[in-house]
Amino acid sequence: MSREAPQDDFDDAALEVTAPEDWAAGVPGVAAALRDSYEQMGVRRTALTLLRVNQKKGFDCPGCAWPEGDHRHVAEFCENGAKAVAEEATTRRITREFFARHTVAELAGRSDHWLGQQGRLTEPMIKRTGSEHYEPVGWDEAVALVAAELNALGSPDEAVFYTSGRTSNEAAFAYQLFVRAFGTNNLPDCSNMCHESSGSALTETLGVGKGSVLLDDLYQADLIFVVGQNPGTNHPRMLSALECAKKSGARIIAVNPLPEAGLIRFKNPQRPGGLAGRGTRLADRFLQIRLNGDLALFQALNRMLLESDAPGAVDRAFVEEHTAGFAEFEEHVRALDWDKVLEATGLTRGEIAATLGDVLAADRIVVCWAMGLTQHRNSVPTIRELVNFLLLRGNVGRPGAGVCPVRGHSNVQGDRTMGIYEKPAPAFLDALAEEFAFEPPREHGLDTVDAIRAMRDGRAKVFFAMGGNFVRATPDSAVTEAAMRGCRLTAQVSTKLNRSHAVTGEQALILPALGRTERDVQAGGAQFVSVEDSMGMVHASRGRLAPASPRLRSEVAIVCALARATLAGSSIGWAAMERDYDVIRDHVSRVVPGFEGYNAKVREPGGFTLPHAPRDERRFPTATGKANFTANPLEVLRVPEGRLLLQTVRSHDQYNTTIYGLDDRYRGVKAGRRVVFVHPGDLEALGLADGAMVDLVSEWSDGVERRAERFRTIAYATARGCAAAYFPETNVLVPLDSTAQVSNTPTSKSVVVRLEPAG
Repeated sequence: MSREAPQDDFDDAALEVTAPEDWAAGVPGVAAALRDSYEQMGVRRTALTLLRVNQKKGFDCPGCAWPEGDHRHVAEFCENGAKAVAEEATTRRITREFFARHTVAELAGRSDHWLGQQGRLTEPMIKRTGSEHYEPVGWDEAVALVAAELNALGSPDEAVFYTSGRTSNEAAFAYQLFVRAFGTNNLPDCSNMCHESSGSALTETLGVGKGSVLLDDLYQADLIFVVGQNPGTNHPRMLSALECAKKSGARIIAVNPLPEAGLIRFKNPQRPGGLAGRGTRLADRFLQIRLNGDLALFQALNRMLLESDAPGAVDRAFVEEHTAGFAEFEEHVRALDWDKVLEATGLTRGEIAATLGDVLAADRIVVCWAMGLTQHRNSVPTIRELVNFLLLRGNVGRPGAGVCPVRGHSNVQGDRTMGIYEKPAPAFLDALAEEFAFEPPREHGLDTVDAIRAMRDGRAKVFFAMGGNFVRATPDSAVTEAAMRGCRLTAQVSTKLNRSHAVTGEQALILPALGRTERDVQAGGAQFVSVEDSMGMVHASRGRLAPASPRLRSEVAIVCALARATLAGSSIGWAAMERDYDVIRDHVSRVVPGFEGYNAKVREPGGFTLPHAPRDERRFPTATGKANFTANPLEVLRVPEGRLLLQTVRSHDQYNTTIYGLDDRYRGVKAGRRVVFVHPGDLEALGLADGAMVDLVSEWSDGVERRAERFRTIAYATARGCAAAYFPETNVLVPLDSTAQVSNTPTSKSVVVRLEPAG
């Protein structure tokens, strides 16, 4: 039987710290998944729900975007996937009585974990001007209010339309269509804060801003780099793929400031040996790199490849036929300063030379990465250098090789494919214009950081979010929350309660939506949606549970109702799209390349693979028509004496901003989150004891003091000079204006901090 929602809030009073684990999953992973599922759903509902996760006729996990492959296990989910499903399919409900008991100010003082544990939202709610509470509101009134506020703006560009990566392809396409028909490209999304740097670098160098590998490429690779990524917590099913690659003979190199249990050893719970045996050692080599040292590492490898006499060190035929910019790249890299490399990486020359040996012994190489590469000022140059590394040996456009940016949220890549982007390509807008007979706006819109600036400065007055938890996903928390509170209206399409509902504009709406696990029945009958995974596979998702409340609406229905109310005289068939999602997919098939025959292909078991010109044809749709080498300046990130370089990370009991629990099992943390991981030598140099209570204070050129209070130090085997702490608690330390070149992504992995004894 499921448990009731907690009444009391959570704190770190019972925090315990033990030694970190050196392996991941196994029996503890299974036990944790079932415990959380039983508490949220009960035994019977757990069985009915989890057996449908990621199945060909089931629903797509609302957690990460890792692909499934053609063969599916009966239990095709990981520990954190089970937690994500349990959070959505919970039997707990938030009613109007809950909002009558709790003021908005009181909710703003609650922890993220407590808010998320209260259960599913069940009906539309409104906070009216001057009120301290949310109260029930009918759908018609809620939609009319949003339409009235939008139409009262001086310009469509005074509205911001945010998207979370959970939104389906169908809802995302309808949403961006509505927004552009309204007259703006202000479509910031969660990609702006994670893999925007990847898309920027890959589009410039390869012509496609997505990964180039499929699961089979991992299985065929000789060498796999896993860089700036913790798959054991953030993409646990990736460990199974790495295990298969190991069994096929691949070597794995982990590059990260923190040693992560999932890359040390994996006990696969799908195998008897994983439950009872020692499991599989994954990483053959661990390069404990200093934060922001990855560009230096790959630049050093590239120089060593150019200087190597080993046969095939450089694939000259590929370089000559398929690339541009090689001469400028070669000149730049040959002038590399080794002292800067060693300072930037914190590695020895011997460690880098040994890595070169692994590279030269491998014919086919895949490089995987995540936020550890994308959230620095020089993230785009870093990823461009990584592409240089692969191009040198022809490791793009052939089996077992390529780029693998591992996406986070389950349809974040699909949303971008459907047009959720503030800087849409002219060809996409041309296709929209032809399909729907209107002229979309051509001026670029606001990304996430620029949207916060616009709200802060009073240039944006209405904020509408299709899912997500904007105020906890974004940087500079105090600035972001003040910006949100300055809006005339904030509206959130949501399944669960989160802090963004408690940080409101003058008026605020909560619009409760169906989840992935639930049946979606419209006037045209039962509907399904589709998603795109991290490797460009598109497949259907069909929820089977009864909706948490009869007053929920699907995301598609919410968008179409809002469009009808806002766009008087629109000739676009919003009612037809809401009635039957096949109509949306037919539109997509004529607008988005690769989706021809969408309705037929998505109904095939397992769906279909989107085309990828570099992978499929060794064709590179760049400005030069070839894959581009680039020359990337190496700048060593130095911090003042007595300071550390902080990266924000997830605990094992969270996914993005959703906090499932207060444990970080693999790192030895139990019943708490306000901790900071620091090398023992750095603690000694700072005169701090292991377990000391400190405030984290970030330092930035604007001179503003940003402080995260009362964190416990943990002596931990991180790279010297580096520290780590959990977000969203430490997002307050990330300056809004500290962003990556080109991508404008917040630099959450390069925060200069000092540790002050807590008062």
